[in-house]
Amino acid sequence: MNKTILSYLITVVGVAILAVGVYFIKTIEDPQGLLRALPYICVGLGSGMFGHGMGEIMVRYAMKHNPAAAKQLEIEKKDERNLAIANRAKAKAYDMMVFVLGALITALALMDIDLTMVLLLVCAYLFIIGYGVYYRFKYFKEM
Repeated sequence: MNKTILSYLITVVGVAILAVGVYFIKTIEDPQGLLRALPYICVGLGSGMFGHGMGEIMVRYAMKHNPAAAKQLEIEKKDERNLAIANRAKAKAYDMMVFVLGALITALALMDIDLTMVLLLVCAYLFIIGYGVYYRFKYFKEM
């Protein structure tokens, strides 16, 4: 599918999901079970999709009408220094996330939160750590 069409599709779907979420928030008076959280999830997801799609559309529009800026943006995207900075920032964020997520899981477990929620967070935490270990070994073998 063409990237421009995909951006418009993501924007329209985002607005639709956002509208459905707002509609449910306004119309459902006594939500039970899943309906207590679903409208708010729809609002968040719709807002994110709308923002992403509109961002892509605006970048394409700006690049189409200003070729010099488009060329400069492409150069900056492929610059090795910028890639190294971005990778270093990701590594720092990952290191911080490991400790913050571990502390959050511990705090939630000590607050006697539902065991299902704690186990879901622990599974996500272990998946992230396993993913990091896998790529550490993979890159260690390559380099």
